[in-house]
Amino acid sequence: MKLILAEPFKHLWAGRDAFDAVEALQGEVYRELEGRRTLRTEVAGEGFFVKIHRGIGWGEIFKNLLTAKLPVLGAGQEWQAIQRLHEVGVPTMTAVAYGERGSNPAAQHSFIITEELAPTISLEDFSIDWARQPPEPRLKHALIAEVAKMTGGMHRAGVNHRDCYICHFLLHTDRPVTADDFNLSVIDLHRAQTRATISRRWRDKDLAALYFSALDIGLTQRDKLRFLRAYFQRPLRQVLKDEAALLAWLERKAQKLYDRKQRYGDAL
Repeated sequence: MKLILAEPFKHLWAGRDAFDAVEALQGEVYRELEGRRTLRTEVAGEGFFVKIHRGIGWGEIFKNLLTAKLPVLGAGQEWQAIQRLHEVGVPTMTAVAYGERGSNPAAQHSFIITEELAPTISLEDFSIDWARQPPEPRLKHALIAEVAKMTGGMHRAGVNHRDCYICHFLLHTDRPVTADDFNLSVIDLHRAQTRATISRRWRDKDLAALYFSALDIGLTQRDKLRFLRAYFQRPLRQVLKDEAALLAWLERKAQKLYDRKQRYGDAL
C-alpha cells in the first residue's frame, strides 16, 4: 500500500482509513465512469479535485491492449507525472493526497487529490474567438512561446501527456493577462507516462494532438514556426532541416484528427 497525505487531509483523516474517507467525500461530480470518479470538493473554503480509480477488470485491460491503447490502471500515473513536472519546473497541479492499495492491477483502488487552480480559463476558451477577433500580437506570441516551453520541458523530463490539447493548459486570471505577465499550468495528467526519456513516437503523438487542437484558432504559418523554434530550442533553419519529416507528418496527422472530429464530434 502507498499513502501520502499533506494538509488539510493529513489532519482531517487522522486515525481514519483514507480509502474509506476519500469515497465519502461529497461535491460536484465532473465525471463518473466505470472504474473512475472525478469530483470537486471543498475543505475549509478551499477547492480540491479528487480522482478515484477502482479496478477496471482484466477484460477492460485486455480490450485496451488489443486495440493498441494503454489502459489507465490507477492514480499513480498522474502522481508520478506531477512530481516529475514539479522537479523540472513545469507549472502544473499540486497534489496533496495520493493513495494506492492492492497489487492486482485489475482490482487496484487508488486516488489522487489536487489543489484547485482558480480562477483560470483554458487556452481553448481564451482563444475561441481568435480567428474572428485576433488577439494583441505580443500576447499571442508570448502564449505560443510559453506553451512550447512547457511542452518541451515536459517531454525533456520524460513525460508524455497523451491528451496534449490546448484545453489542458490553464491560464490564470487572478490578475490581468498581458504579454509580460501571465501564468499557465498544464493539467489532466491521469493518462500521462513518465520515463527517463520518452520515445519519438509518444513525443510526436503529443505534438500532433496539440497542433490539431489549435487548428481553428487562426494561427498563421509564422505562429507555428515560432512554436517549433521555442519547442526544439534550436534555430528555425536547423529545425526545418532536421525535422522535415516530422513537420509533414504533423500536418497529415492533425488534419486526420480534425476530419475525424468533424465526422464524430468529440468522440475521438
